[in-house]
Amino acid sequence: MLVGMSFETVPRQWRVPPALPVVKLVGAAGVLALGILLAEGDLLRPVLGGLTAALLAGWGVRDVIAPVRLAVDPDGITVPAGWLGRRHLPWATVETIRVNHRPGRGLAGPALEIDACDSLHLLSRLDLNAEPAEVADALLAAQPPETAQPPDTPPPDTAPPDNTAPPDGV
Repeated sequence: MLVGMSFETVPRQWRVPPALPVVKLVGAAGVLALGILLAEGDLLRPVLGGLTAALLAGWGVRDVIAPVRLAVDPDGITVPAGWLGRRHLPWATVETIRVNHRPGRGLAGPALEIDACDSLHLLSRLDLNAEPAEVADALLAAQPPETAQPPDTPPPDTAPPDNTAPPDGV
């Protein structure tokens, strides 16, 4: 955790990397071109290529229109809500801020997890254009002391002794 940082030195916004919308838009054009080139008289391939291209293009345009994925201010945290909306979470509703490591296919790697009373927000490195651990440290440093979460206590290394064993000779 960043110790001794004032709120003024903490970055206030985290944005999508500038190259990501470009990659999505180029991918949309490529999928559309493949659908048309591989059609061979079949109408389904260009239609599916067009639908996929439209989804990728919409996703890329969303990144251009709303590039900010996370913002912090003295009142709380602003996170994405829906396609283009944002939701402000006051510090009092933020229960935990931590980095969650998820093994597996597609979702592997660290993700910033912000747990508010009724919602859970997961943001990856690509969403933040920064390492989730660094962003978590910055958010924890920006959090007012009166609403700060207690540090996680590590689990004990050994299990407590089992006293339920029957006595000898029974």
